Amino acid sequence: MATGERVGSSPQWPVEARLAALLPDLLIFRKPRESEPELTTAQGVLLGIHVTDVLCFGGDILNITGSMLLALWTVEQNQLSDIITLVAKCSLEIQEKFGIYHTREGQDLQLKIGLSAGRISQVVVGNEQRQHLLVIGRDVDDVQLAQHLARANEIVLSWNCWKLCEQYMFEVEIMREDEAVKLRDMRTIGPFDFDEHFDKCLDYLPYYRTNADTLRTALELDPDSALEKTLRKHIMKNLLKKIDEGQAIEYISEFRTMTMVLVSLEFHKTAWMLHFCHLIQEAVSYISTVIETVGGQLIRILTFEKSCMFFCVFGLPGDKKPDECAHALDCSFSIFSFCWENLAEIKLVSISVTNGPVFCGMVGAVARHEYTVIGPKVSLVARMITAYPGLVSCDEVTYLKSKLPAYNFKKLPEKMMKNISNPGQMYEYLGHRRCIMFGKRHLARERNKNYPLLDREKELEAFRMAQEGCLHEKKGQAVLYEGGKGYGKSQLLAEINFLVQKEGHRVLPLKLKEADSKQCFYAIQTLMAIFFEIDMCPACYRQECLHKQLHGMVEEPLHCLFNDLFFVKFPLSFKVSHMDDLSRQRKIKACFFQVLQEAVRETPLIFLIDEAQHMDAASWEFLGTLLSSVPIIIVMTLTSTFNLCSWAQHFLQSPQAVLVPISKLAVNSLLRMACWELKVVSIPQELQIYFLHRCFGNPLYCEVLCQDLLSKDVLLFCDLQKEEEENSKWETLSANAMKSTMYSISPASPGEDQELHVCTVKDNVTLDSVLLPPLLKEIAVNQLDQLTPEEQLLIKCAAVIGHSFHIDLLQHLLPGWDRHKLLKVLGALVDTHVFHWCKKSQELPAKPVFVPPSIKIIEQTKEKKKKSDAGYPLKLGEELSLQQPEVLEFGVPLLREAARELWPKAQQIALHLECACFLQDWACRCGSCHGGDFVPFHRFAICSTKSSSGTSRFCSYKNTGSVLTPVITDKLQLPSPEDSFQFQTKPSRSHEAFPSRHCRTEEEFLDQVNRKLAQSSPEKDVLTWKPCQCEEILKLVLSPLTQHCLVIGETTCAFYYLLEAAAASLDLADNYMAFFYLKKASGLLGRPSAFSFFKKHKVKISQFEEATFCSLRSEVCFNMGQITVAKKLARQALRLLKRNFPWTWFGVLFQTLLEKYWHSCSLDQPPDNTSENKKKLAVLLQKAHCLSLLWQLYNVEATGSSRRFACLAALMQKNSAEEFANEAQVVSTYVALSQFSQNMGDWEKWLHCEQMAIQKSSLCWFSREGLLATAQLMQALAYTKLCLGRLDFSIRLGFKAQEISRYLRKPSLENLVLSVLFRSAFLKKRFDLCIHVLETQWALISQGHDVLGLACFYSACLDLLLYGKGWLCRPFGECLHFIQHYEHSCVLTSQSNVMLGVHSSLAMWFARHSQWNPFVHHFSKARQLVKRTNASLFGSHGFVRFLECHVLMLQKMPEGVFVHMPPETHSQTLKYFQEFFSRCVTCPVYHQWVSELKDSVMRECGKRESLSLTDTCFTRIWIEGQFLEENNSFEANLGVQRFDRVADAKETKDEEEIQECTC
Repeated sequence: MATGERVGSSPQWPVEARLAALLPDLLIFRKPRESEPELTTAQGVLLGIHVTDVLCFGGDILNITGSMLLALWTVEQNQLSDIITLVAKCSLEIQEKFGIYHTREGQDLQLKIGLSAGRISQVVVGNEQRQHLLVIGRDVDDVQLAQHLARANEIVLSWNCWKLCEQYMFEVEIMREDEAVKLRDMRTIGPFDFDEHFDKCLDYLPYYRTNADTLRTALELDPDSALEKTLRKHIMKNLLKKIDEGQAIEYISEFRTMTMVLVSLEFHKTAWMLHFCHLIQEAVSYISTVIETVGGQLIRILTFEKSCMFFCVFGLPGDKKPDECAHALDCSFSIFSFCWENLAEIKLVSISVTNGPVFCGMVGAVARHEYTVIGPKVSLVARMITAYPGLVSCDEVTYLKSKLPAYNFKKLPEKMMKNISNPGQMYEYLGHRRCIMFGKRHLARERNKNYPLLDREKELEAFRMAQEGCLHEKKGQAVLYEGGKGYGKSQLLAEINFLVQKEGHRVLPLKLKEADSKQCFYAIQTLMAIFFEIDMCPACYRQECLHKQLHGMVEEPLHCLFNDLFFVKFPLSFKVSHMDDLSRQRKIKACFFQVLQEAVRETPLIFLIDEAQHMDAASWEFLGTLLSSVPIIIVMTLTSTFNLCSWAQHFLQSPQAVLVPISKLAVNSLLRMACWELKVVSIPQELQIYFLHRCFGNPLYCEVLCQDLLSKDVLLFCDLQKEEEENSKWETLSANAMKSTMYSISPASPGEDQELHVCTVKDNVTLDSVLLPPLLKEIAVNQLDQLTPEEQLLIKCAAVIGHSFHIDLLQHLLPGWDRHKLLKVLGALVDTHVFHWCKKSQELPAKPVFVPPSIKIIEQTKEKKKKSDAGYPLKLGEELSLQQPEVLEFGVPLLREAARELWPKAQQIALHLECACFLQDWACRCGSCHGGDFVPFHRFAICSTKSSSGTSRFCSYKNTGSVLTPVITDKLQLPSPEDSFQFQTKPSRSHEAFPSRHCRTEEEFLDQVNRKLAQSSPEKDVLTWKPCQCEEILKLVLSPLTQHCLVIGETTCAFYYLLEAAAASLDLADNYMAFFYLKKASGLLGRPSAFSFFKKHKVKISQFEEATFCSLRSEVCFNMGQITVAKKLARQALRLLKRNFPWTWFGVLFQTLLEKYWHSCSLDQPPDNTSENKKKLAVLLQKAHCLSLLWQLYNVEATGSSRRFACLAALMQKNSAEEFANEAQVVSTYVALSQFSQNMGDWEKWLHCEQMAIQKSSLCWFSREGLLATAQLMQALAYTKLCLGRLDFSIRLGFKAQEISRYLRKPSLENLVLSVLFRSAFLKKRFDLCIHVLETQWALISQGHDVLGLACFYSACLDLLLYGKGWLCRPFGECLHFIQHYEHSCVLTSQSNVMLGVHSSLAMWFARHSQWNPFVHHFSKARQLVKRTNASLFGSHGFVRFLECHVLMLQKMPEGVFVHMPPETHSQTLKYFQEFFSRCVTCPVYHQWVSELKDSVMRECGKRESLSLTDTCFTRIWIEGQFLEENNSFEANLGVQRFDRVADAKETKDEEEIQECTC
């Protein structure tokens, strides 16, 4: 046996050992079409199947190497013939079942098998830490030779095996005499029975198990510490750590990029066996010593005849190091040199090196598995040994990644390699060779001219201060910028280089590499070469050029001092010849000091040194002395100061040196950089999340990711300024969705003619599944491998969950981990900033209202889970009691993405399944919202009331202690009615606390709301003031759940949760994310067929879900301004819900009659609160929602036909509301109908619907849904009081509505309330309150990037600019910039009411500044819009602004300022006034002012020659706001006393309450 010394002792030969060996090998045919890891997964699966078959036939596996395994049957000499027959039968069965394996990735895996029989020897080589078992001998060589001779789907027997077997039983073909025969089949002669033969062979195999679950007795050995200690030496140390920590076998395997080194030693035939073993031992000792210091591992040794191969791997889990390829090449060349020089009898040394993605982990079966590395790159490294013998060869990937100088390599000719297609360019590595040269001037990065440097003002200020100190105080100054890789240090140096060169300073730039630190004085040598300008000149002119530079500054006899330094040949002077080496070095430095001192007197001199951590110690010493003696500026960048030499530390401690840390980019700056890299002005929300989660402020990562996305062609670009055309198809709305939600980021180099673009993600692309670029993945894996195995496993499991994760779910994925261990490891990772705790607002709700079904786990699994969790009762569904929150996020860039990509596909699917099972219980509204689905009664509508037959299947995994093993497929049901949640169908007890009488006036309603809010408490259950957590549920549950379902292939469940996520997004006023989820759902269903009878979805969904899908898309399209497709989808949803909507005017007439007379007679009493009733209620709610969408859609178009359709839809919605059992829905419906009637100018219906809503509001107070209806009613009342002129009361109602909507987290409702509040305050001339409201509105709108909200905001800002008496919220340029960029958006073109006010206000502003051309432009647009508006508040306001512009233009007509416009007549102007009074009858707040404008026009018509509008009230509105002055008296002139229900309020009381609200 071998000892720990380099020369091993004589091996011990086993007595009477005989071998029947089987060596199957997998061959790969056809070019891979997709990712290589899928191929290695198939290889691992097949190897596992082969292992099981071998064990079933009584054999055992000696080792598994790449795509090969070596199986052994150990018997006596006289038993070999029977065992050969058994092994041949085993080989034929394996070949028959798995001869050709077709993979999904387009490759064919084929099998070839070699058989041999005879005597073997075994030897152990290595040292006390790591040992390897080898089998050697002639018959081991024979089995490998037989396998090499075999082709695909062939079985070859060695000649010795053929001689020892029962030859009459085999049909063979002689391949080569005395070498091998090909086995075709077994003959069935006579009464031969293989079962009897098998039983006979069992007598020869005493370790074969027939009555046990395990196939190997080794699995049942008793504990033996001595044996264990010996066996541990045969396992790699990083694998031992994971085994000792109890990691599951399935969690050990990974896909990662590694560097493979294969060392082939061929010895002379004369070397005898014992000497051969000693040479192997010597090689093993040296190879292990060399590679382990840089993260390499020797994992396999193969012998064949008089040759031996050593398979080494760099970058195994836990061993990843930077510059892995360079280390592998250096080690290879060192091993190459050692073997040639120190191993006797060596004939040939060949080494090949490759780098690429491989599978490293367990292969085989449960009974026998082995840790190995397999993949195409492993096959390539083996073929390179044969193709390029006697060399250290490497592939192109290794050559590029090593970043070693090109002169260290030599290109090799292309050669054909067996089963390798297109291997690429190969190189010979020649080792480190120093060229006769020094570095050249350059920086790592050039200044980017396309966009400025971001977020580096502090760093540049530090340099400017150093610059001023050097110039004024005449002292040297040094600025050292410290930052991590990719933080923009080189870009900062490039910016400084540009600035100082522009100022006329002389700059000496230099970038160092890691290899430069090993060369003494290299940095100063190169800097001085740059100073003397000899770095760029040809070698033949170098001496002449240097002589000119030194002339006059350095004595002629001293020129020869620079011969070795600058590679010149000045004659050796007598003076220099008498100097020793130390004296020469001192003299050289003194000359340099003298030269630089003279240079700075003429021009300031600046050294720019990039990557200064690679500077040698001698250069640091020189720069330290230079800094104290010469007024020079030195600017350096370095990654870290921890590992610097002592001279560098001394330099840093100098009072003239300043260390400036470089921080990461801010979020806005990072997104701006991404836009500039992609050459767009804005990016969609999912792309923003993509960059923020992967970059964390690192500019290099952002740049590389942008380039990667462009190279993978996953983005679509469209012109922003191109006028949007309304689409008629949902499938083409991606760009429109982007434009409807974006907020502009100014381009880097603005220009008038510059095209502005936006980008979107292609429909078939999921950004979360886009793999990291190799450069970034390498960086992240290096960081991951610096952690402990426990921390690595935790990060890998957390990576599967998502960017944010709950610790209970994390513990669910970590079998065998208790709470204490989990929190301990998490604490360590939080301390190192790998994770950080989220805020409390981002936690999951403490307890759900209902528990829908998760997976029907086997009862045994449930029991085991209960037992394992018994000691840790704190679960997700209980009240959280820990001090810190229980939701964490990744805090290190790229770590999550890199860790997730390490999982093999099978394990990744299993983990996603576990996550889906866990999260499914929480996919509902939060407890504050009283639970339920985001799509109302979703589960009741899709499931049968009798049975839950509409289920989907998940391949479930059972938790068996520490291992996840596949079990029988079980069902995962979608949420069903049996798991019902709490619907408040009956009044709670707290109803008794309040009187049930209806409110009759708005004052009574407001008083009752105030009273109930004051009396509410958790004990009375009137209003639980717990914040809504639906946003957190969307982020932490629904969104990840859809991704988990998609990964595991559960498309039906994925579609269900995508609808829920879209509905939740709309509920939270995030229209773009709703579109994002619905676009994913569209991808699941597939593209629709052009013919309806061919329509067939890829996912089976219910009719209700299809209707809901259409309804949600309709709402999204409406919010995007896509009116046509929104109508189409809303009609389609109604048709699926069996409630058609007419297409023609006759159909409208007939349907109206039916709705008015027949519907009231057809109402029936709904059944009790059963699942069937809730299913009907789900359908009814969807119908009402679609009808509400329809009247809003038709209300956009101000035509008679659209008005009729809108009225019918509103009537149908009212009738549907009467069927509701939920009073909150009834109140919301009446509020919506009140708004519709006001827009239509129907005074009576407007006030009637409002009164009905007030009366029913007292019955819907006791739920969150009812509270929302109350807030909507208060907003509607505030709107009404504004229209009627009761401004103070409108403000009071508005502030109360804002308070409730903010608590409910309803940003769209709050934005609407703020718009009403602004208009009321504006008409009251409360400009300070206007500013307060606008700032609140800006904080709300800017978060959601809502284009329509921004248009309303800027419209209000323009009103304040015009009539605010100096009050300013936003400058005019910003308002104009927004309108110019987004006026073509479909969202704004569909909102004529808002845009009429915007264009009219812009026209007024230009008129005030006598800019008549832009006035005419915007006034013309306003005139086109005025016919398309209605009586709404925005429409009436815009009409008033338009009339003001019209009157002004009428005044300026005689002056001839409108040359290109047809003249306006007074009669045309009066027609507009008449149209205003007829249309805007429900907005009388503006009537008095419009009447005064009309009177002024009529007076001018009568006295045109003597009356000027300057003397009229029009000038007063323009300058002082006359209408605002007289508004307080307006209420008395309205005659609102005709309406008894409108109560008068005291002015003083209103003012006091308004003041309280603003405070």
